[in-house]
Amino acid sequence: MDAGNAPISWLTEGTEVRLWHPIGFDVDTILQWRNYLQEHGIVQPCKQAYREVYILTEAELRARTYSNRFAGHILKQHQMNSLAALRGWKNRLRLMVDDVYPPACKELPEYGLRAEFWIEGVGENYGTDTTESGAYRYLTTDQVRFYRMDAPENYAHAGGGGYSSGRWGANAEPGTPLPLTEVPALVFSKVMRDVDMFVGVCSVGNDPTWQDGGPQGRYQNYWSDYSFGDLSATAQTRREVLERLLPRRKIAARCTLTDKFLVVRGDLRTYKIHLGSGNILMEPNDQYLCIVQDRSAVKNEAAVNFLPFEGDQRLALILSKAFLLAEDTRITDPTITRQIKP
Repeated sequence: MDAGNAPISWLTEGTEVRLWHPIGFDVDTILQWRNYLQEHGIVQPCKQAYREVYILTEAELRARTYSNRFAGHILKQHQMNSLAALRGWKNRLRLMVDDVYPPACKELPEYGLRAEFWIEGVGENYGTDTTESGAYRYLTTDQVRFYRMDAPENYAHAGGGGYSSGRWGANAEPGTPLPLTEVPALVFSKVMRDVDMFVGVCSVGNDPTWQDGGPQGRYQNYWSDYSFGDLSATAQTRREVLERLLPRRKIAARCTLTDKFLVVRGDLRTYKIHLGSGNILMEPNDQYLCIVQDRSAVKNEAAVNFLPFEGDQRLALILSKAFLLAEDTRITDPTITRQIKP
């Protein structure tokens, strides 16, 4: 169907309407839908035309039964737990105790499958690495696996040490997962998008106040690598959206997109806003600029600037920072002005 010329007369009482997913469609069809949405100012309540598609990588094909695509991240546990619940995942807050926990999992009964996202508590200092209740503040991420629904669940000690099959099977091997090539492409893509979202939203690398690397500076390297590193699939989509939106914005002449950054030319400095984390470096010496998110301002900016879908708060945040920095001589907040003055 031509997305730009879909005649309403095609709709009858017998027409079946369902959610559309871009997986399996050619690029031209997807672009037609994106153009149609933008030209008509239509805001989708969820990502469809701009939804990321995750296909098996060479590394995953070699690994056969698991994906390490989102391994090695540091997440804020309570934030991740809340987001997992919203996305239909089962998860338990991990406490710094001598106990075992199952991975975060999502049951897919219509496919007879269960997805597991292996996570473990990280840190050793009670009170610093935990809340007052003893819950870990942070998690480290590992593999994504798929199992048949009736397969035994895996467990790992709260503080790590690897997963094994059975609640107390400390020396047992993890259950045999399904080869990734046997997981339906749509299922794999949806699960990996959820995991990408967990990392993209909950990673400590998104926090502009973590420049010092968090407790005792232990995560300095991770924060730097994530804050200004390669883009995830979600961030790559964000770049594509900005490529379409920016030419119509009043700050267009001051903006340039590179592979990882939205570069904004102010009157005082030039700023590089990372398209993944939203964190900022200033030219010419890549000095870090800390701007703490004002949630009300981001909400208002998102309302002013048309976005073709809802739910990507970081895209709205990046646009908000771009508008602010394009007129850097008008900034009055002393926490910002003392950083940007040459």
